[in-house]
Formats: sequence, C-alpha cells, structure tokens
Amino acid sequence: MRIERRGGFLLSKVHRLSGRVFARMLKAHGIELNPAQGRILFVLWQEDGIPIRELAKRTSLGKSTLTSMLDRLEEAGHVVRERSEADRRVILVKRTDKDRAAQAAYERVSAAMAGVFYRGLTDEEIGAFERTLGRILDNLIAFEDGNP
Repeated sequence: MRIERRGGFLLSKVHRLSGRVFARMLKAHGIELNPAQGRILFVLWQEDGIPIRELAKRTSLGKSTLTSMLDRLEEAGHVVRERSEADRRVILVKRTDKDRAAQAAYERVSAAMAGVFYRGLTDEEIGAFERTLGRILDNLIAFEDGNP
C-alpha cells in the first residue's frame, strides 16, 4: 500500500492563499505593498543597507523578480539603491524615511495575519509546526546546494 504525502501540495496552497489574504488585509489598512515587497522590506528592517545579492538570498527571490520588486519599491519611495563606498561594484539597498514611517502599520497587519494563520493552534503546536518547516527548509536548501 502506497502512502501519499501531500505536504508540498498543501504548502503550495497555503502559500498562495495566505498571500491573497495578506494582500487584502494590507489593502484594507491602506498599505500599498504586496506580500513579496513586504518580504523584501522585512529583511531590510532586520539589516538596512545590504547588497542586492544578499537580499536575494535572504528573500529567496530570483534576480529578475527582485529587480522588478525593487523598481516598484523605489518608485513608491520605500527604498533607494546606492553604490557601496567600500566596493563600487556592489549595489546596496537602503530604506527611506517613508518606509520607516510605514513599518509600524505593516507590522500590525502582519501580527493580525499571524493571528489568522495560527487561529486555534496551541503554542506547542505552533512551535512543532515551525520547527518542522525549518527542517524542511534546511533539506531544500541542502538539496539546492548539491547536498542531497
């Protein structure tokens, strides 16, 4: 008897649906960012002024997707791209005052989204779920790096 595993399928569905729900919540609060742009800004909130290559790695976005997202964020006044003074070949992505002002509102909506996402789960269940996802992510990263 073959046991069918549906984790990847379920993760894909959760990803798509949660992105739509989160985008709707952002819009309802007057925040004109999509979830992928929010992911970029979240990384910059942890460390501002990082190279584009590092930003791509931390967001798991492809170069072309990241570039188009940065174009939109720059047009909207949330980020600027500047050459590194230490190495002129490196482009750094930096936050603006507009982004700093919007961060608190975005974080409130993000917390509300977490409430929807984890509704009905205990802290223990959430911890186990997040640890499992972390292990799955580590497996995928190792595979992608050529360490199956």
